[in-house]
Amino acid sequence: MINIDYQGRRPIMVGVLKGAFIFLADLLKAIDIPVEVDFLSIHSYNGTESSGVVRITQDLSLNIQTRDVILVEDIVDSGRTLDYIIENLKTRQPKSITVCTLLKKRTKRFNKVELKYVGFEIPDRFVVGYGLDYNNQYRNLNFIGVLNDK
Repeated sequence: MINIDYQGRRPIMVGVLKGAFIFLADLLKAIDIPVEVDFLSIHSYNGTESSGVVRITQDLSLNIQTRDVILVEDIVDSGRTLDYIIENLKTRQPKSITVCTLLKKRTKRFNKVELKYVGFEIPDRFVVGYGLDYNNQYRNLNFIGVLNDK
């Protein structure tokens, strides 16, 4: 879909760190149009709970003004972090912002941001692996699994 939707354009794919780095790497292997890649690091979780505060801990290095941006997320649940990121990026005047997420939780979302590209919809459980973590652990698992409550 991305290859077709962005034919003749050169989007910037923005990976949201740290969780999306493995998904973004694999996604890039399937894209055959010219793209640029940048990263944005966000902190909003303490353990399995959202802190309610979103902080940018690493900003973009590329100028996204007048550019098509594909924001690549690992997982979207409430959408609060995503909403914060999009509102922040809009101030930089990109031509467009589209969201691609590996996982979308089946929960009541806080925002109504369109998720144009969704890999999988999952139940409302805390998952780890394939880049997703719990206190910076389990990112290296080669599968996605539910975190054991124990």
